[in-house]
Amino acid sequence: MENTSGVGVLDKATTILGALEAGPSSLAGLVAATGLARPTIHRLAVALERHRMVSRDMEGRFVLGPRLGELSAAAGEDRLLAASGEVLRHLRDVTGESAQLYRRQGEVRICVAAAERLSGLRDIVPVGVTLPMQVGSAAQILLAWEEPERLHRGLRGARFTATALSGVRRRGWAQSVGEREPHVASVSAPVRSPSNRVVAAVSVSGPIERLTRHPGAHLAKAVVEAAASLSAALSPR
Repeated sequence: MENTSGVGVLDKATTILGALEAGPSSLAGLVAATGLARPTIHRLAVALERHRMVSRDMEGRFVLGPRLGELSAAAGEDRLLAASGEVLRHLRDVTGESAQLYRRQGEVRICVAAAERLSGLRDIVPVGVTLPMQVGSAAQILLAWEEPERLHRGLRGARFTATALSGVRRRGWAQSVGEREPHVASVSAPVRSPSNRVVAAVSVSGPIERLTRHPGAHLAKAVVEAAASLSAALSPR
């Protein structure tokens, strides 16, 4: 085993994760790929699965788990926030509405950056505020591409449905009208990590009287472009 640290169980677990980088694998496949004993592979793979470092696909094969994507996203957070100021200000200026960036944390979403409309009636979302995952276009984005179990659990008590989230995945953006606040509408799009995982949601929001009851019709293009700019900022240079 190359590049050993001297901590046997950690080296073996890392070897298993490295083997899964090539794609899904059965237990026998992992034994062949790693050279480790079958009981050792099984014990460590099950432990990694419990910590969500490893998952199973529809055929029961081992695959890399969602926790790895979450840790990768956290590592890229500083880069995301560094790029967000300029992108959100541009989005605000192009749309004339307040722009926000949200990340999911457990069962809530947090506004991690914002560019407020400079004058007139506006939707103010302070940086650091936590909002529920059951309402709003950003919540739809942060939930739509989750693994099935978390997605269906997240729909409990939500103001949107599984059918609505299917439409979000198909379009690549979400809208809400009066979900979070009675007179507020919003449009959001996903920010993706280099591995294509959704790590944040870019939004514009404002009063329904200005955004109308179909805000995506005239705001989606600008929001999707802003999200693409932030996704590009996360790509390795």
